Amino acid sequence: MSGPGLNQGFHQRQTQQLVLAPQMRQSLKILQVAALDLRAAIQEELQSNPALEEMAMDDISLEKEAGSGEDNSTPNDDAREEMDFSKDFQVLEKIGQDWSDHMSDTGGVRQSSTEDEERRQHFFDSLTTETSLQQHLMQQAEMANHPPGILEALHFLVGSLDDRGYLTASLSDLALLASLPLKTVQQASQLLKTFEPAGIGAENLSDCLLIQLAQKGRDKSVAARIIRDHLALLVRRRIPDLARKTGLANEIIQEAIEEIGTLDPAPGRRFADDANRVVVADVTVEKDGAEWKIILNQDYIPRLRLSNTYKDLIAKGKLSKQESDYLREKLRSGKFIINAIEQRQNTIERITREIIKHQVEFFEVGISKLKPLTMTQIADIIGVHETTVSRALANKYMQTPHGVFEMKYFFTSGYQSEAGVSVANTSVKEMIADIIAGEDPGKPLSDQEIVGLLQAKGLSIARRTVAKYREELGLLPSNLRRRYD
Repeated sequence: MSGPGLNQGFHQRQTQQLVLAPQMRQSLKILQVAALDLRAAIQEELQSNPALEEMAMDDISLEKEAGSGEDNSTPNDDAREEMDFSKDFQVLEKIGQDWSDHMSDTGGVRQSSTEDEERRQHFFDSLTTETSLQQHLMQQAEMANHPPGILEALHFLVGSLDDRGYLTASLSDLALLASLPLKTVQQASQLLKTFEPAGIGAENLSDCLLIQLAQKGRDKSVAARIIRDHLALLVRRRIPDLARKTGLANEIIQEAIEEIGTLDPAPGRRFADDANRVVVADVTVEKDGAEWKIILNQDYIPRLRLSNTYKDLIAKGKLSKQESDYLREKLRSGKFIINAIEQRQNTIERITREIIKHQVEFFEVGISKLKPLTMTQIADIIGVHETTVSRALANKYMQTPHGVFEMKYFFTSGYQSEAGVSVANTSVKEMIADIIAGEDPGKPLSDQEIVGLLQAKGLSIARRTVAKYREELGLLPSNLRRRYD
């Protein structure tokens, strides 16, 4: 017998759920990834999709010389309508818009204060901290009972891995740097290659893939042979050339490439990126006469096209329905990736153009002229949802006349001066830093006195806000800044 107030029964409830297709997830990944990681992300797609090919520089030059106007990176006219993904990309915008509409219906959207805007911006900027690659590997090393010398060598090797998980320095050089016997370092290197994720500790891409095949017992396979002897042809998807070089049928080569596509070319990137990573600007802004010029970084973007071989096979009509459907799906997927890359670059360019319009005084003068700007403002102007802007800005950097800045740096809440001029938080912090830098060391200014000086400049800011900004700048309170002669 159930207690009072407890009722059991069946109830039917209808809900809506939006599930992102694999292609949508690929598009988001390409949109968010940093410049340095973009090529690796595209290479993953090349390995998993036989319909995609990377164009060699000679092919690109020939295309330009031909000047026929034909775009080799797109399918034929009959398939073009079938491969139109404009509606698919609109789904991404609808995700954010549906959420915004839901918040409006439930009363979740309201006028926000400056502090609310700062918390909101912090949410967009925040990154979760996960277990690092080094921590993951050393946990495995310490679980086994290794001699002290091997464990010490493992510590050193793990610390020498790059962000892909590769050990690119020679073992002899590492042994000298670590002051350890070469034999001990060699033993530790072999042990490291048995750790998870598979492929860790490799010297290069070929070694990484071969380690993974060996752990699966596939070190004698056609896939391993292709990686060992014909890596350049594999990267460029030259299936007919691979068949001719190996003396094997196209079908066998295709199966081997599909097996290689299941491997991870950069196993170290599964883990959180190191905060001290090298920064490469995704876009450069420079003065060209009276105009500001936008230059997108294309160095890490391979030029892709759809395989003419597969398009010709479909056009001949000699394939079974199953084969034809498979190839059409791969072509559709390939076209989607090409569109996603183009959309990524276009979105970055459009956002950069609006940043220049809103922050032109920053580009002309410097940080002190930075103005308040929100992602919602830019999203409304370019016609996307603010979550799309946030994704597009993630991990992106801009080269400016005043240095390299994370693109999210240009988005900050701010204050309205008595003269009606908007001043960004970043500019306010610089004002506080300048005030403290110019104070009398024997009589440092209190936070309340700084408030008064800012008010003299037309900015009304609370004392606790000044204290918070001062702490963020790493500046001590007045009683600890006082200097005695």
